[in-house]
Amino acid sequence: MSVGGANARSYENIAPRQVAFLGLGVMGYPMAGHLARAGHRVTVYNRTTAKALAWCTEFAATSAPRHALTPREAASGADIVFCCVGNDEDLRSVVLGQLDEQGQRQADGAFAGMKPGAILLDHTTASAQVARELHAGAASLGLHFVDAPVSGGQAGAQNGMLTVMCGGDERAFVQAQPVAMSFSKAVTRVGGSGAGQLAKMVNQICIAGLLQGLSEAIAFGQKAGLDMVQVLEVIGKGAAQSWQMDNRGKTMVADQFDFGFAVDWMRKDLGLVLQEARDNGARLPVTALVDQFYADVQAMGGRRWDTSSLIKRLR
Repeated sequence: MSVGGANARSYENIAPRQVAFLGLGVMGYPMAGHLARAGHRVTVYNRTTAKALAWCTEFAATSAPRHALTPREAASGADIVFCCVGNDEDLRSVVLGQLDEQGQRQADGAFAGMKPGAILLDHTTASAQVARELHAGAASLGLHFVDAPVSGGQAGAQNGMLTVMCGGDERAFVQAQPVAMSFSKAVTRVGGSGAGQLAKMVNQICIAGLLQGLSEAIAFGQKAGLDMVQVLEVIGKGAAQSWQMDNRGKTMVADQFDFGFAVDWMRKDLGLVLQEARDNGARLPVTALVDQFYADVQAMGGRRWDTSSLIKRLR
């Protein structure tokens, strides 16, 4: 997987740092690539070693990229450890160590290898609870943990144009922010530990509602016999305009749903949102309904379709 848009990406002129990146999925692979292209000395870890080796081969011309066999080894000597994995338990596994057959944590997690004062910047979309748990665990070890989920999808990661929402201590954030700008257009602290994850939940609530509204609008227009490509161009110049309309409207009209962020991932994120709402008493009737609509899309075979596939239910 190459880092799309890398040739056009300009990096801030900051001193190279020793960093690690844990998790080379569709987001982590290009994010780590931008760090390498920016001149940072990058050690990568991935559960599937072959992908880490492929990444090192692709970025061999940068500052001596390395791969490690455990998160602990990758984090050793790093000033900043970046992480982007699947869910809460994946995150605990790479940060605290894998569970053995007796349910005990092995000493192969990133925290076990990090030097005093080092920062772990976590880009996983996870719960605010696990963010606070790991923040407290880091503090007890003389380390720093910042929850930093991202928005912008696979294209944003490839083009180095992600938006990063951070929760954690101001001092750690200030140190990590310029390095994270290697793959971002904005890196902003929104509060204390867990606030980054809560901000990402707000982001997903907005997206879910917008996509359902856009789906209903397009389906309605098509049933009424309108040229919906033309109609979207017209209303996209008015109050109905949104990123989703600009970037997904025409592909929804064309019944194309292979554009990154998958329904399975959205349902995982909305599950986090709805659990948090149960805990804090927030009322999310539209979000809960759209979550069930995504369950319908999964049942239709659309687990890997992108999130704009909500319209498939209406056809």
